[in-house]
Amino acid sequence: MTDQSQNGRNDDGPDIQRLENQGGDDHDGVIDFGFRTVRREAKRGMVRDVFDSVASRYDVMNDLMSGGVHRLWKAAMIDWIAPQPVQTLVDLAGGTGDISQRFLTAGGGNAIVCDINEAMLAAGRQRRDMIRLADRVRWCTGNAEALPFETASADIVTIAFGLRNVTDRDAAIAEAHRILRPGGRFLCLEFSQVSNAALARVYDSWSFNVLPRLGQLVAGDADSYRYLVESIRTFPSPEILADMFAGASFAQVRVRRLSGGIACIHSGWKLD
Repeated sequence: MTDQSQNGRNDDGPDIQRLENQGGDDHDGVIDFGFRTVRREAKRGMVRDVFDSVASRYDVMNDLMSGGVHRLWKAAMIDWIAPQPVQTLVDLAGGTGDISQRFLTAGGGNAIVCDINEAMLAAGRQRRDMIRLADRVRWCTGNAEALPFETASADIVTIAFGLRNVTDRDAAIAEAHRILRPGGRFLCLEFSQVSNAALARVYDSWSFNVLPRLGQLVAGDADSYRYLVESIRTFPSPEILADMFAGASFAQVRVRRLSGGIACIHSGWKLD
């Protein structure tokens, strides 16, 4: 695991140059949708269609995309949070409630699962481990770019494997900052771009050759899985995303690279 601070200093290596590209802005009204460019207003509907398709198999999908290692990555994020009984978590793109469940069972106080997709929330409500936590969980339909929460109302905000599907990522990061109380923290767990050439070749072969076929076999939907793989490759680099955090007034921004850079956790604090 590599821990890197916002000033570009990698604790295990040389300085990393700061980049100016903000990685989420559209050009002439178009934006990435996997390897395609689409009209900005079309992307939300296209992403909704993807998650309508995979909602009932979402947890299986994460196992396929990560070889099951996403469970360790999520555990690492929860460990980094160190949940406390007084804390309220808002989990954006919270889907089936996996992060909220982990936060609560690790000692957190209350959680709000927020997702724009009703099918994902419906799948989460049916999970037996979430039913047992029903008195501490609230389910909320909401857009990460314009959250339906009061300013300074959350202690922790998370988003796991969701930011790359957001149309206006800068707006979502700014909204996370807005709803946090002073002293609150925002963490983003996301697939990333592997820098090791040998590992990248193996990962690309799995992602582009094997995963869509598994998606077809398991869920009857190769196209949605193909988009999800492509969306990883077009997502901003860890350095650019760290700059986006800083641009939204987050302080003490740090990056932890997991499993050779296959995934990263970004963390930032709202100081005032």
